[in-house]
Amino acid sequence: MLYTILRLLIAVFLRLLFRLEVRGAEHVPAVGLAMIVANHSSLLDPLAVGVTAPRPLHYMAKAELFRIPLFGRLLHAVNARPVRRDGSDSRALREALRILESGQALLVFPEGTRAPEGMLREGRAGAGMLALLSGAPVVPAYVEGTGRALPRGRWLPRPGKIRVVFGPSLSFGKMDDGRRRERYLSASGEMMAAIARLKQAVEVGERAGMTTARAGGSRDMRSALRET
Repeated sequence: MLYTILRLLIAVFLRLLFRLEVRGAEHVPAVGLAMIVANHSSLLDPLAVGVTAPRPLHYMAKAELFRIPLFGRLLHAVNARPVRRDGSDSRALREALRILESGQALLVFPEGTRAPEGMLREGRAGAGMLALLSGAPVVPAYVEGTGRALPRGRWLPRPGKIRVVFGPSLSFGKMDDGRRRERYLSASGEMMAAIARLKQAVEVGERAGMTTARAGGSRDMRSALRET
């Protein structure tokens, strides 16, 4: 109940301040285990993906945030679970697998840390490990604009445009042989490649829109000149 209320309030906030837009939400499975993997450039990313996905999401957040009075309880209320930043938190991995195996959806940032707006880093092994151990379908998502609205080191957001684009799901199946770390990294690499393709599609669409707008403006100008 609290999750639903908070999700609604956050959605209103993001749409009013950032003109939040979503595309491809139909790619997120309505039921059953699923991983949503997204690029990461801002603390706004979990909120933006969480309110645009058509079902409740769970996600992992750095353990330090849970030590902040009241804020830690709020994180738990929105389905966040703590993870240590050194990447060796086996308890967090077990919790993430438990979430997936119980048929729920988990949001994961394969890069493991925030990058500047528009930059995609290499995926770390953890995301691939979760996909291969759980066998969950993996839905890539590209988040645009959060790094400009609230970049690293800034605490007050700037109004702007935020867009979340979900893509077709990837399937890795369960791991059944050796070369574990190699396969984890390969799977994470495929996830980041899918996110990069979504990023490219968004940028191509934006350039096409700008070209169309300029062409329309030129036609309007020519019409105005003829009328005079």
